Amino acid sequence: MALNRFHRRRAVFLDKDGTLVEDVPYNVDPDRICLTARAGAGLGMLHRAGFRLVVVTNQSGVARGMFAAEALVHVEHHLRRLLAREGVPLAGFYSCPHLAAGCSCRKPQPGLLRRAAEELRIDLAASWMIGDILDDVEAGRSAGCGTVLLDNGGETEWQLSPERMPDMLADDLHHAASMILRGSRLEVG
Repeated sequence: MALNRFHRRRAVFLDKDGTLVEDVPYNVDPDRICLTARAGAGLGMLHRAGFRLVVVTNQSGVARGMFAAEALVHVEHHLRRLLAREGVPLAGFYSCPHLAAGCSCRKPQPGLLRRAAEELRIDLAASWMIGDILDDVEAGRSAGCGTVLLDNGGETEWQLSPERMPDMLADDLHHAASMILRGSRLEVG
């Protein structure tokens, strides 16, 4: 039986590298993981407005043999600690360890968002995807979410199409949160 939309929650899906944390390629060392500027303040605003916060991240370093999948457990725990210091709980952490572009969970495919929505009872139509590249935007649009592209230099190819056109451009997570909240209703119930 399908869940009634009123029993589902809205969320903000967050790309990890370059969006939530400073981009250090293939980094799984918790000591080198730090939040991007103004991330804590922006995520705090979203959390207080009733959004669940969910990380969705491609981690092809697993498939490339650069680190073991178990290393992502330490990354997730470290992110939870960093966000807890900001008073922000992380509702979920979903990663794609694959390299193949045809994988259903590797962004730009929407598999990670759909899996999180099913497991966490999230209403995708009331949710947002924030990322720093157009693959993040495409994944969000394919899942039925609103999309925000952080214009922070992460996107280098700019291959635009209707599927890759963000709803909003923002400088950082605080700016993105402000724009989302101006256009969103507070959750009721």
